[in-house]
Amino acid sequence: MDNNEFEKETVVSGTDVTPDTAETVAEAQAEETIMSVQSEEPKAAPAPASAPAKAETADVAPVKKKSKRQLKKEEKERLSQYHISSWDIIKNYRSYNAAEKNHYRYILGRRVSERVWPIFRFLILFGLGFVILYPILYMISCSIRPQAEMTDPSILWIPKTFMLDNIVETWTAIDYPKLVWDTVSVNVVCSLIQVLTCSIAGYGFARFKFKFKGLLFAIVIMQIIVPTQVILIPQFMQFRYFDPFGLATLINGEALNLADSPWALYLQAFFCNGIRAGLFIFLFRQFFRGLPKELEDAAYLDGCGPFETFVKVMVPNASNSFLTVFIFSVVWYWNDSYVSGMFFTKSNTIALQVSNLYETISAYFNGGTPTGVASDWLVWIESGCLLSILPILIMYIFLQKNFIEGVERSGIVG
Repeated sequence: MDNNEFEKETVVSGTDVTPDTAETVAEAQAEETIMSVQSEEPKAAPAPASAPAKAETADVAPVKKKSKRQLKKEEKERLSQYHISSWDIIKNYRSYNAAEKNHYRYILGRRVSERVWPIFRFLILFGLGFVILYPILYMISCSIRPQAEMTDPSILWIPKTFMLDNIVETWTAIDYPKLVWDTVSVNVVCSLIQVLTCSIAGYGFARFKFKFKGLLFAIVIMQIIVPTQVILIPQFMQFRYFDPFGLATLINGEALNLADSPWALYLQAFFCNGIRAGLFIFLFRQFFRGLPKELEDAAYLDGCGPFETFVKVMVPNASNSFLTVFIFSVVWYWNDSYVSGMFFTKSNTIALQVSNLYETISAYFNGGTPTGVASDWLVWIESGCLLSILPILIMYIFLQKNFIEGVERSGIVG
């Protein structure tokens, strides 16, 4: 580049540069070009490390990670430095000041309670469990031994001779399959009807406002409080001469006799007057009151009426409560012999059969004539009692989880 051209460029850029300065700039540009070329060349590999350095690296061992057990042990050792034993607290208690005495008294009380409470809790649970399981264990022990071993003082729980003939003979004597079917056809049907009607009544008390609501709910509470024995005779007379509004007399000329018929129990369950019906209404009322009101509002906006809302919205959300009430109802109907014995003259249910089990067993072994006393047939009576609770135990085993969840959410607890 000649000086004339450079001068033109400097004039254009607006700077005043002399020819000596131009040469200096050109040299700087050349040095920058050389440095850029060198930087693009491949770099040489680093020099290998010396032998002593390699030896030092080989001597360094990898750091091992401590296990959880070791960490826990070290933490325990660290905390033990600040731990004072209970014996030291008792020995030096008089030398402490008031604040230290309160502090160590609290620590000593916690240590004692942490060791005593598990033992106390175990004894309570063991005692309650034994009280509950004792009848079942006794029935099993008696059912698998001969009658002669019932008077043997050397036998308490485990018999010398195991046998299942007692259960088989009792099964045949009471005609167990037919007896279970008769019980299911009466008691389970009553339970299903009662669950349906009590749920509707409980939903009405929980969600609707109507006249005399408080009075009617007071009557429901009276169903829980008043014993069954007080109203059972009027109930029997009502169903022995059943004549609603005089219609039966108008049609047949006389009142209907529903005694010794399952319809007496069916009608009581249908009109929410079955066994423990007041309690079931109360449970459903408590549960439905706990459901959000927004569920019903959303159903009403979708065009559902009150009954449709109950069927499509409330019933699915109350499945555990329905199951809980059903199990309670089945158990109470299954074990009932007082109400059933008032309306039935024949042993149509398991509870009535168990109450007359001595006569049934003795008549079976003596050609239809009961003889002796109940203790002479104790192993067969215990076998019959074991068979009577067997269906309830099987039902509870399969429905235990849902039953407990329903109890927690149905208003019995909490």
